[in-house]
Amino acid sequence: MITSIRNPLIKQIRKLHRTKGRREEGLLLLEGTHLVETAYEANCSLMTLCYTEQWRTRYPQLWENVSKKVQRLELVSLEVLTAMTTTINPDGVVATALFEPFTEGEITDFRLGLVIERLQDPGNLGTIIRTAAATGIDGIWLSDDSVDVDHPKVLRASAGAWFQVPIFISSDLKRIVEKYKNNGFNVVATLPNTTQTYWHLQLTKPTLILLGNEGSGLSDSLVSLANEIVSIPLSEGIESLNVAIATALILYEAKRQQIFN
Repeated sequence: MITSIRNPLIKQIRKLHRTKGRREEGLLLLEGTHLVETAYEANCSLMTLCYTEQWRTRYPQLWENVSKKVQRLELVSLEVLTAMTTTINPDGVVATALFEPFTEGEITDFRLGLVIERLQDPGNLGTIIRTAAATGIDGIWLSDDSVDVDHPKVLRASAGAWFQVPIFISSDLKRIVEKYKNNGFNVVATLPNTTQTYWHLQLTKPTLILLGNEGSGLSDSLVSLANEIVSIPLSEGIESLNVAIATALILYEAKRQQIFN
């Protein structure tokens, strides 16, 4: 059992709390049972599994399954496990997996996608990814000046959906939007104080939904590409909604239209 937080492995895993460390090591930090299980089911290249005795007793089948795929297994004390995580009350397991940063890409045949510009909050991004998976989104394009897609909080907030939705990182979202628009996609921008609400959208045809920064919204260059600009109606005195909640409303409207239209 590893009982010292000065152990070289523990130091390596703690480096993954930071962007620089994750880039240098080329690893994801997976905290908690659900993320470890989802990564295993997604056939991720698991490198290290650190766990407490209590966790192994509670999840014997998962431990056995993962132990057959992971390169290194380490029993650790609760104190050591806590030192490795970014959470306050870890549930007894931490893993690492190989990660190659997502690059620009495209999907040739899809129905509904999200284009997200300059998003900064990892909890928001993780929640959006989770909602995207729940509603069957075909892909997400994220600007490269957004929060790190491999941020531990993004993975946790996605509740495992991170492994289920195609995500692309782009340095030029405008080019991507223009390409799909020229191929017949409807491009929808979300802005406050517009007369048309998202209820008026026809979301059963191929569509890209543009979402912006939590504080400043979408850039003018992306808004200018939109075929339609919509808002979410709010009660008097309320200026805006959290971007993850706004995304969920629109995506579930798309889901409703798919089912009933």
